[in-house]
Amino acid sequence: MPERETIERAKEDAREGKSPSTQAGEFVREEIHHVREGKHGARSPEQAIAIGLSKARRAGVKLKAPKGPESVRRKAQQDTKAGQKATTKKTSKSRSRGVSRSLKRESTKTASPGELSRQAKGSAASRGKRARSTAARKAAPMRKAA
Repeated sequence: MPERETIERAKEDAREGKSPSTQAGEFVREEIHHVREGKHGARSPEQAIAIGLSKARRAGVKLKAPKGPESVRRKAQQDTKAGQKATTKKTSKSRSRGVSRSLKRESTKTASPGELSRQAKGSAASRGKRARSTAARKAAPMRKAA
């Protein structure tokens, strides 16, 4: 379950008219902090990002299903549907405990700044030159505002 502050930040982004991916970024950020704290473990930065996006969909962020294998798209649709329901069932103690134990055995190095940098550079490189240029132009005025 995402923390209350994360949900509030995402809702604030939605009120400001920011894109769903920006809203989901709050959940990804929270997940990366959890991995660093040792609350969760992930085998790669991509997995931590995927968990954050899944949480975002379940919290009601209107993210589209990703391109890729059918199983991944099906999971995204399942998360989206779960996010549309008003009530959620509480996870059983034994299941929650088992998941926590298995996640704690995972490495925390996957959320290190170096690993995240590698993931971001690889992701940007696969997008192409024009997309990177457009993103940089779009981000420039925001950097000046901050």
